[in-house]
Amino acid sequence: MIGVIDYQMGNLRSVLKAIEHVDAQAKVISQPSELDDIERLILPGVGAFGDGMANLKRLGFDAKIKSYIKSGRPMLGICLGMQLLFDSSDEDALSPASPVTGLSLLSGKVVRFEGHAYGRGKLKVPHMGWNTIQWDRDDPLLRGVPQQAAVYFVHCYYCVPDQPQATASAMTDYGTSICASLWRDNLWGTQFHPEKSQHIGLQMLANFAGI
Repeated sequence: MIGVIDYQMGNLRSVLKAIEHVDAQAKVISQPSELDDIERLILPGVGAFGDGMANLKRLGFDAKIKSYIKSGRPMLGICLGMQLLFDSSDEDALSPASPVTGLSLLSGKVVRFEGHAYGRGKLKVPHMGWNTIQWDRDDPLLRGVPQQAAVYFVHCYYCVPDQPQATASAMTDYGTSICASLWRDNLWGTQFHPEKSQHIGLQMLANFAGI
């Protein structure tokens, strides 16, 4: 059973339908106590980092997610859900010196695309639409996915792991090379939306269901 956390920051219906499409079972998790009986967990996410963390704390999911990870069970963060796994984010920060604190399951930060690189005639922010990914790690989430596969992104901020070689599992290029997916122990994340990435994304969700 795959649990999908409802913290009012994600398109749960799209994620649930994609999981069902790969013949896996899924249920919406609306109470932290429900994590006790879940074999695999997905933290989806659409929206701002500050609101996401506020909702996780208000609903009591922050501490429970950390306990879940310590149990060794697999977890996948999608888009904002991946960003929330890190120490902090510049999004919604009062100042550059006071970033918003994340779950701190991974060491690193979330930053915005550099504005000066994205003027008229150049790349636009948000990074929205299809882009290709490439990797050199044997990530179980990516098995059966070809190099340079195209996946669907929608984001203005991206993750910068402190130890990219041990954390990042796939990269994409959007004016700069950024972490497109991550894998460390029983923790996975995708900056893109596998539930919107057609057969490539479905392959990844099928892989996650089998991890």
